[in-house]
Amino acid sequence: MNAVSVVTLAGGRPDHLYNLVLGLGRQTQLPVELIVAVMQDEPYALPDAPFPVRQMMMAAPELALAAARNAAARATTGDAIVFLDMDCIPTPTLIADYARRLDELDGLLMGEVMYLPGGATQHDWSYDAFADVAVRHSDRQGPPADGIQICADYRCFWSLNFAMRRATFLASGGFDERYVGYGGEDTDYGKTIDQAGIPIAWIKGGLAYHQYHPHHMPPVHHLDSVVRNAELFESKWGYRTMGHWLHAFALMGLVDQAPGRPIRILRRPDAEDLALTGQQSHQPYANTASVIRILEARVAA
Repeated sequence: MNAVSVVTLAGGRPDHLYNLVLGLGRQTQLPVELIVAVMQDEPYALPDAPFPVRQMMMAAPELALAAARNAAARATTGDAIVFLDMDCIPTPTLIADYARRLDELDGLLMGEVMYLPGGATQHDWSYDAFADVAVRHSDRQGPPADGIQICADYRCFWSLNFAMRRATFLASGGFDERYVGYGGEDTDYGKTIDQAGIPIAWIKGGLAYHQYHPHHMPPVHHLDSVVRNAELFESKWGYRTMGHWLHAFALMGLVDQAPGRPIRILRRPDAEDLALTGQQSHQPYANTASVIRILEARVAA
């Protein structure tokens, strides 16, 4: 895998994409290109890079994440594709790590991700400073001690930092473009890959630092698309995905998710819901499990 392309999706948060480009410019093995699927009206002002950068303008009324990833991947020219979310800063060996591991295993490989608190990327950031403050996500298994470790459960796949051989990704059919808005397309693609017999694996290395931005977990601000995409997944595979989010929504009184009938939205999220689920600047990430514990304690009381 001598030629590696990088794909990212971008909407808003220009400082995050700027930092991603800076990180790619510091690689021990440079990518042959960066393809940015731009999901806003205007292209980005980006730093000079020692590789070509192409911004593809994606016109869509709502977050068409699956379609944007597919379009950007088809536009690549490298032997391999690294898919990296715009809020990730790659460490200097990320491209080389993926290139080496894809020579060893033709599959979907997931690199490491560490989460940064607010303010960590201000001014002249450094990887050493990131290492001092970054934390691992509590919902994610850590990387193997070395090499490659196969994941036996397709639900382990998160799309923020992964790589595949280009031919393998295209042969898989890519992400299901019926998923529109936030939620579900990752799990669906993991299931598709699993059914096709393509291995999913973690690798030691391929480390990226996730930049802080305000978020909600569970994602009450994406209530409609989570419900819609959960029902699409059920119609395709026979059961619902995003069950932990739906469970939290039900505890909050936002939905009725009784089995055997469509999910009903009972009310819209209010200020109290947003406050409960919102990420604070001192938190490197928001966590659904902690919110569920609070909600279940309220129900028990």
